[in-house]
Amino acid sequence: MPKVLITGASSGFGLATAEHFVAKGWEVVATMRTPAAHTMAEHDRLQILPLDVTDAASIAEAVANAGDVDALVNNAGVGMLNVLEGVDIAKARELFETNVLGTMAMTQAVLPGMRARRAGVIVNISSSVTLRPFPALSVYSASKAAINAFTESLALEAELFGIRARLVLPGSAPTTDFGKNAVARMGMDVPAAYEAFVRNIFASMRSSTEKTEAADVAQAVWRAVTEPDAPMRQPAGADAQTIFAQTAAQTRI
Repeated sequence: MPKVLITGASSGFGLATAEHFVAKGWEVVATMRTPAAHTMAEHDRLQILPLDVTDAASIAEAVANAGDVDALVNNAGVGMLNVLEGVDIAKARELFETNVLGTMAMTQAVLPGMRARRAGVIVNISSSVTLRPFPALSVYSASKAAINAFTESLALEAELFGIRARLVLPGSAPTTDFGKNAVARMGMDVPAAYEAFVRNIFASMRSSTEKTEAADVAQAVWRAVTEPDAPMRQPAGADAQTIFAQTAAQTRI
């Protein structure tokens, strides 16, 4: 029975992905910084483990407890909503530690086992904000753009041993607490000179009729894991698909 390890599975995209894989008959190792009771319905193919992707000891323990995995889904991450002048650089470092270095560390931890078995899939959750510029998301976009470059280079290394690496790029998700969690953890002290600008930007985002549901991401991850010919970059959600199509038309990619 195949097994997948999913980071950041306490809510949103990670939770939906874990539930999707359980429903499809996989063994699922759902990890989160602080496991809570009733995060997911109990199941004999579900294992919930604590994991902080910024802590080497936590990574080692979780990977050891998970055992051999056929797929890794790097979903754990944090957002940041602000113009650059309002960003606390210490918080920006914290964001990169989670979004970029945490993804790299988790990937590094599972690669030896996959390489020995000459099989495996690594799916990294990026974002559609990397497809075109978005104001007030510069630091967050930079972290996700780093994941894009990392994954595409990793794929060339991993394919030597029968391992695939792929990207899923979600759009804006009204069904998750992304924005609220980002502000709570990273802060959002917008400089007065930018207040009206930022207010208008987020009002425009909220008014958009095209959104991404968590189920869209779960399905995109499923395709990335189970379809050998899945494309490197897979948009997830109506808004992400629109941006992806527009970008492809402009750049002919």
